[in-house]
Amino acid sequence: MAQAQAQDTRSAAARRAGTAPARRILRADVPRRLIERLLEPTDVRINGTRPWDIQVHDPSMYQRALRDGSLGFGEAYMAGAWDSEQLDETFARVLRHDLDEALNHAAKLHFALRWLQERVRNRQSPARAFTVGERHYDIGNDVYLAMLDPTMSYSCGYWAAADTLEAAQLAKLRLICRKLELTPGQRLLDIGCGWGGLAAYAAEHHGVEVVGITVSRNQASLARERCKDLPVDIRLMDYRDLPKQVGGRFERIVSVGMFEHVGARNYPAYFDVARQLLADEGLFLLHTIGNSRTVAVSDAWVDAYIFPNGKIPSAREIVRTLEGRFVIEDWHNFGLDYDPTLMAWWRRFDAAWPELRAHYDDVFYRMWKYYLHASAGFFRSRQGQLWQLVLAKRTRPRAYRSVR
Repeated sequence: MAQAQAQDTRSAAARRAGTAPARRILRADVPRRLIERLLEPTDVRINGTRPWDIQVHDPSMYQRALRDGSLGFGEAYMAGAWDSEQLDETFARVLRHDLDEALNHAAKLHFALRWLQERVRNRQSPARAFTVGERHYDIGNDVYLAMLDPTMSYSCGYWAAADTLEAAQLAKLRLICRKLELTPGQRLLDIGCGWGGLAAYAAEHHGVEVVGITVSRNQASLARERCKDLPVDIRLMDYRDLPKQVGGRFERIVSVGMFEHVGARNYPAYFDVARQLLADEGLFLLHTIGNSRTVAVSDAWVDAYIFPNGKIPSAREIVRTLEGRFVIEDWHNFGLDYDPTLMAWWRRFDAAWPELRAHYDDVFYRMWKYYLHASAGFFRSRQGQLWQLVLAKRTRPRAYRSVR
């Protein structure tokens, strides 16, 4: 009897030993199956054969994505854990179904911590105003000189009648100036002037005097050089310091691609500064990326590696703040034009990489590729918008005629 019991015990132990590896495999497979389930409605498959399918090289990608949401997903790509032959289309399909939101909700702890940070601190406070300049725009003018068109426009082009990046950016500058109804002798304030492309164009072609501000030292230096023979004053400063450091009134104000760094809790201060500086009959053009929905937190990967402390506004957030401050004379959406703009930037960056790689490593290359392709997918999915608002005070007596 004892011998039979011992045999049964050994048999049971053998069965457990034989099934333990299988159990471990099943447990390790759970993250992959969860990711596959999230991807089902997007028609993006793991290790599929279509160009937009995800090819996984390191299974740790699944756990990283579930633990850290979009941050882990992006970091896994930077580390070479996965690839996609057509990365922009992968993101277009994923974002069309708002999978970014689903992934971040799956990473509950990470999402909760970011939500709490948004509530307890002002991530775009004056003390942090120059962070994005230092960490993004100051990485090196060589990257931007290689990637951008000759006007150095780092914002969406206008492709309605354009077939090249330079033509689209020149069309955008002409469109802005027409919407602002610029005439010689006017004073134009450019909030977030970048490398001075719009300031130079407006001064040269419309005879206006321009004050441009930026939080990037590299931008300010190159913008001053590019505008040195024009009536353009480039200053390194935060928009909140404009009333004290610049003052006066401007017949026109423009802000292109800068509002995304302001932050929702600072929108009242931003629009109050613009209202204080705008002449009673003036016009203010706001050019900004928009989100088709209001989100509680910014994308974690973009915040960590591309635009620290950024926040893409929704229409509701903008309108709510404008009420009682400005009249909306015109609202123009051409968000789909950002897709070809970003893909043109990618082609130029990729072509210049053999020269750029002397100063940047391969991780930077994958980071920049991910940034540009994910952004293209964001706009192709229509989650991303590009808005130009023409604003005025109620004191402006003349009707505004929309321009396209």
